[in-house]
Amino acid sequence: MRTKLLAAFAALATVCGLAIGAAPAQASTGGTADDGLHPDVGLIAFYDSTGRYRCSATLVSPTVVITAAHCTLGTLGKTLVTFDEFLDDAPPSFLPTAEDPESGYTGAELTAAGYIWGTAYTHPQYSDFTDQKNWNDVGVIVLDQPVASHGDGYPQIAETGTLDTIPQKALSKTLFTAVGYGTEVRQEGDNMKPEPESYPILRRYVDMPGQKLTPQILQTNGNEKDPWGTGGTCFGDSGGPVFYDGELVAVTSYGYTSNCRYLGGYQRVEIPVVDEWLAGFGL
Repeated sequence: MRTKLLAAFAALATVCGLAIGAAPAQASTGGTADDGLHPDVGLIAFYDSTGRYRCSATLVSPTVVITAAHCTLGTLGKTLVTFDEFLDDAPPSFLPTAEDPESGYTGAELTAAGYIWGTAYTHPQYSDFTDQKNWNDVGVIVLDQPVASHGDGYPQIAETGTLDTIPQKALSKTLFTAVGYGTEVRQEGDNMKPEPESYPILRRYVDMPGQKLTPQILQTNGNEKDPWGTGGTCFGDSGGPVFYDGELVAVTSYGYTSNCRYLGGYQRVEIPVVDEWLAGFGL
């Protein structure tokens, strides 16, 4: 789910209204501060016709960052990219404001502000949450300048069909690791109702047991009270990676509840329709 920076949760009910009750994914429920474990996972920020948003993404080559299609569709101007692990602990936002929001960021603005930047591309068969058989919620940012891996090498996209090798009966006992900059769900206030909180903004990871696998989607249980996992994804985690055996198998796509304590959906990237498109970017 992507997070709007001007009105943090305004898009929750509308962006995924056609997604069988799902909402594009956003920050962690439970989870752990990343502490340098996934240094090539970054935050992206961009404008579209309704405002400014942020998502998560993964550097998979010197010039390609992979994310969700709903984090690239309709982007105005350029997309900001940062791999800083900790970004902010309270408003106002640390991000620069575009001189002309109706045109989005320019490369010159982002360079002057000290950020990496690139151009967004959306999978041409992205269905915008209308067709479960042809979900294709994947996009990329092609960077203006090459960037070296921040760790021991760029994360590797798993071979085609990797998730299909997991027996159905073993899926619920198989852990997947999601990483992102999403909102944290905390119990605050008099009623102690769990709510997503926009700050602090930092990279976290969670381990989640599998729940369902389709030709397009991996679904997991994302409750931190689950006996097998440590949490799930929430607002702002959209586009962030899901790893299985250390390889990238999916990107965060949607969630089912506004407090991010139920099922999460992840667009598979190790399927032919995605593999073939990514090949056009040298992956």
